[in-house]
Amino acid sequence: MEPDLSTGATLDEMAGGPGHQAAAATGPTGLLRAAAPSALRWETGLGVLVVAIVIFGAMVSPEFLTSGNFFNTGVTSGEVAIMALPMTLIVISGEIDLSVASTLGMSSALLGYLWSKHWPMPAIFVMVLLLGIVAGLINGLLVTRVGLPSLAVTIGTLALYRGVALILLGPNTVSNFPATYTNIGVLPVPHTQIPYNVATFAVLAVIFGIVLHATATGRSIYAMGASPEAALFAGIRVKRIKTMLFVTSGLVCALAGVLWTFRLATAVQNNGYGEELAVVAIVLLGGVSIFGGKGSLPGVVLAAIVFAGLQDALLLTNFNQEATGIVIGGLLLVSVFAPNLVALRRLGLPRWARFRGGGHRSPVTGTGHD
Repeated sequence: MEPDLSTGATLDEMAGGPGHQAAAATGPTGLLRAAAPSALRWETGLGVLVVAIVIFGAMVSPEFLTSGNFFNTGVTSGEVAIMALPMTLIVISGEIDLSVASTLGMSSALLGYLWSKHWPMPAIFVMVLLLGIVAGLINGLLVTRVGLPSLAVTIGTLALYRGVALILLGPNTVSNFPATYTNIGVLPVPHTQIPYNVATFAVLAVIFGIVLHATATGRSIYAMGASPEAALFAGIRVKRIKTMLFVTSGLVCALAGVLWTFRLATAVQNNGYGEELAVVAIVLLGGVSIFGGKGSLPGVVLAAIVFAGLQDALLLTNFNQEATGIVIGGLLLVSVFAPNLVALRRLGLPRWARFRGGGHRSPVTGTGHD
């Protein structure tokens, strides 16, 4: 009998792995209850870290807890947090997209280029979003249809899309956008103190959270990340779903490019340069496993708050902003190492060794499934 993914059946059950008997004994409800404490502990830890950062920020500067500072922190961090949402689903599915910031920059460059050619802004929005869709589709097709590793593909398109941005604008800067649009980047949503990019992030976070945690598509994403072979056995359209994830990432990053451009009131070919590392750091800090199959949207939302709060607190301490790479690199190392510490102790060998010969592969090795 084919496994019914809609009931939450585990991959061990689907694949007939060593955990099959235990899975059958506990059932889907018992398995969800067993998995919940691990995610809860990680998200609780992030919550504690948020409180610690608030206390630290209040101690180092009286400006930290002001509404103006919160607004500025949201304004400068919103686009990175937005890009982390589709990245979360992609990493949980067992892939990665390192071209997110280049897609943002390419979209910003196209916006500036078309505006300099006197296109109407609504038509520009359509073209920018279409460009994001095409960029994501290229990534998705190369990964799922050609069978190339997503890490290699998106490193390549990272450079490719940045090159397209350079071709579109070259050394030129476009900054004569109407105030109607540039005000989106510096003024709050009417009758609130919430920046537009943070409001956009909040709406998208709810949508992505529902898709990931409350739909069959979300369960399929977890299944693909945990065991692509078992997902195929369950009848999941692995290639189609992964392609759609990359397309969604391109679309969302194009939207982030529009918001970034209006926030700075400037379109330049290097907008968003290097921000892909910040996006990956947020996703992994949120408890998403780099090996796929694990993670949650609430954890990533908390990680985005931690990341933004920590950067703001360090800024208020006159921390050398050129050394922020140390913070990002440290968060990446901690977020990769900490979730796997228990597994390392239990197995007595590196986590990657568990998958040798087992078919489950990280984004470094590619997909080749379906």
